[in-house]
Amino acid sequence: MSTSAGKTKDKESQESGVRGFIFLFFFLGFFVFLIIGWIVFPGLLYSKKKQPIDFNHALHNELVSDGCESCHYFREDGSFSGAPKLAQCIDCHEEVQGEDPEEAKFVEEYVAKEQEVPWLIYSRQPDCVYFSHAAHVKMAEMECSVCHGPIGESEHLKVYEKNRISGYSRDIWGKNIAGMKKNTWDRMKMDDCSECHVRESVRQESVQTEKGPCFVCHK
Repeated sequence: MSTSAGKTKDKESQESGVRGFIFLFFFLGFFVFLIIGWIVFPGLLYSKKKQPIDFNHALHNELVSDGCESCHYFREDGSFSGAPKLAQCIDCHEEVQGEDPEEAKFVEEYVAKEQEVPWLIYSRQPDCVYFSHAAHVKMAEMECSVCHGPIGESEHLKVYEKNRISGYSRDIWGKNIAGMKKNTWDRMKMDDCSECHVRESVRQESVQTEKGPCFVCHK
């Protein structure tokens, strides 16, 4: 009986060791999978580029009176100007102001040569997507920060991350590889637009469909 009991204990011990090994193998595999999915994969999927000039939004906001619209204005026909052109900057930057090397670079490489700055647009959407700034800023009176975050308070421009497959900025999908977000400006996908419009429709007790006709935003 004692021999049989000993064999039973040895067998249970072996089975317990196998289970422990399987659990450890699964845990290590899962951990490696997380590292690849959350750290390695994004590094491979996105290429990083610096903006041609490191722009100080906070400094410029202190010097202008109309906030964002001083540089990002609406044309007479209601269309949005987007990133500032050289003509908007040249009055103040015809000569180097201060000692910032970025300022000297801007004047010497772009102003003096009358060459537009090839800004990398974080929020550029696919060509098939139509977005009206006038409808959101002028009519709906939305703040720029709802979609763009507190960029007006930034002293430096963040690195531009370009998706190697789609060619679009990481700001569209969002930093979180799983697509989760904490703020309204963390992503710029269709679901984020729909979420805001549905919430506004509910608030106004709108009888319109939740997402509306496709052709409103997709041309």
